[in-house]
Amino acid sequence: MIDENEIPDGFKSGFVTLVGRPNVGKSTLMNAFLHQKIAIVTPRPQTTRTRQLGIITEPSYQMIFIDTPGIMKTPRHKLDEFMLESAVKTLSDADVVLWLVEGSQAPGPEDRAIAEKLTVLKLTSVILGINKSDTLAPSEVLPRSEAYKSLLPDAKWILFSALRHDGLPELLQMLVDELPKGPLYYPPDQITDAYLRDIAAEMIREQIMLQLREEIPYGTAVQILEFKERTNGTTYISANVIVDRDSHKRIVIGRNGEQLRQIGAAARKEIEIMLDGKVFLELWVKVQPKWRRDEHSLRRLGYSAA
Repeated sequence: MIDENEIPDGFKSGFVTLVGRPNVGKSTLMNAFLHQKIAIVTPRPQTTRTRQLGIITEPSYQMIFIDTPGIMKTPRHKLDEFMLESAVKTLSDADVVLWLVEGSQAPGPEDRAIAEKLTVLKLTSVILGINKSDTLAPSEVLPRSEAYKSLLPDAKWILFSALRHDGLPELLQMLVDELPKGPLYYPPDQITDAYLRDIAAEMIREQIMLQLREEIPYGTAVQILEFKERTNGTTYISANVIVDRDSHKRIVIGRNGEQLRQIGAAARKEIEIMLDGKVFLELWVKVQPKWRRDEHSLRRLGYSAA
């Protein structure tokens, strides 16, 4: 680990923005690079709602990843607008942009829109990362790679699998090579700028995304009411699960409260791993109609760029 009082000559540092359409593996990749779960991951698109930061510090460099919400073509409500703005605004300030696409699918309208935006911005350092290489048949590798490369011909590119870690050392070295010389932005032992209570809220929402069906997870948010370590060493967490319909409240709670207990039990296990200690978790379900369309509600729940 580098001594922050003795930065070597030639030390490199910078911000790497991960950008792409929903569900291409941005959060999985960041967690893999950090060897620790910072961002929640589910098979559902639009799992990531806010910009999340992860930091790697080595003796010769510090790399700050910015994981962004998936870029969608047409926002449906103010929450979607916030997510889109959160993703786009990080691009112009990035030292390196890593544009992630899904190798198992041909380029779609959202991929083309992102490529056009990156072209217009005329960024100096863009890497095209073709993820999920493990899902490609050998005969698909060349045509799929060429299809994505044609959208951004001047970008360097690499084929890899974030899930299986195939090609990750090579991708990391590509990113390091693109970093400019710079200072130590964060203490060497810091891996994120997120508060533990915010990560805990995301881990609760992750279980809602994993366990509930259809559109219900997209209409939920988690609000931490209390996050406190007690004298016996147990961390007490109380949180509201916000839903926008009474019918969704009944589904989240489940018969005799069974669904909510399952969500809480699974989330508690993940939070205990993060905190390396015992957790007592209480969840309450509150109805707040149309919260995704209300700026005041979004601001109160942390979804506001202002």
